[in-house]
Amino acid sequence: MINRRHIRVKVMQSIYAMQHSNNSDLVKEEKFLKHSIQKMYDLYVTNLQLIIEVQKLAQKKLELSKKKILATKEDLNPNTKFINNRLISILAQSVSLEGYVELNKLNFWELDDEYIKILWDELQKSDLYQRYMNTVEDSYNVDRSFVIDFFKEIVAPNEKLSEYFEDKMISWSDDIPFVNTWIVKSLNKQKPTNPFILGSLYKDNDDKEFVSNLFNKTMLHQHKYEEDIESKTPNWEADRIADIDMILIKMGITEFLHFSSIPTRVTINEYIELAKDYSTKNSGQFINGVLDKLSKEYNSSKRMVKIGRGLL
Repeated sequence: MINRRHIRVKVMQSIYAMQHSNNSDLVKEEKFLKHSIQKMYDLYVTNLQLIIEVQKLAQKKLELSKKKILATKEDLNPNTKFINNRLISILAQSVSLEGYVELNKLNFWELDDEYIKILWDELQKSDLYQRYMNTVEDSYNVDRSFVIDFFKEIVAPNEKLSEYFEDKMISWSDDIPFVNTWIVKSLNKQKPTNPFILGSLYKDNDDKEFVSNLFNKTMLHQHKYEEDIESKTPNWEADRIADIDMILIKMGITEFLHFSSIPTRVTINEYIELAKDYSTKNSGQFINGVLDKLSKEYNSSKRMVKIGRGLL
């Protein structure tokens, strides 16, 4: 499921896009923001489907080898460890996964099956595959460990696949690392006796509402925030502050003033981390200084009200 840090990233990107396109249609942009988040789920499912399709290709190759006119002993009695992998079989039998694919018409691998072939070829040549196929132990844990390593070492780092996803949807370039982590966690948690069931995109309704509230409140109140920011950056003119830094500070202020249940220090730390990933080398330190000063001022003036212990 999506976490609040990635929600903040998505909101940041939408605000940046609005500002640079001179678009003032909040309703339209909010719809696109939610659509972009929903498409992350498609990327998650598509990657799981990819693992299944590689196994299906292996099965086809095995069956064709058996039909050779001059079939070898190995062709006739192949090692079926991979095509019988228990975890992949659980994914392949998932009604939840299959239903989502059909409902949303995620037929990527029917149209672009060359990527399946690329991954299968790379897997076959890998030491990972050879070790797995020669492993004497036959257990679910061995199968699961192999699938996770296959995804981490071969699928996730594949540059051609990453380029393919980025071409399909531009926002996926930022989503790929998060989705990759999400997939590994899902595979790790899967039990051998349970069917695979797609979880919710959001942790709860509060997180779902957090998307709209953070975006809309930041956009609606951002001009008011500029005076507060200016008072804490006397040596900086607004146009000298990096665009992303300004957006992150405004989002931080929104959390201070409109999200009473989010601890002040959590907000500051989150935007410091986002600045490290998306802005300049010194942005984290700069944002920390500005937000820290503002939080103290809002607290002393009672503009900021936090509910619960340890929230300041």
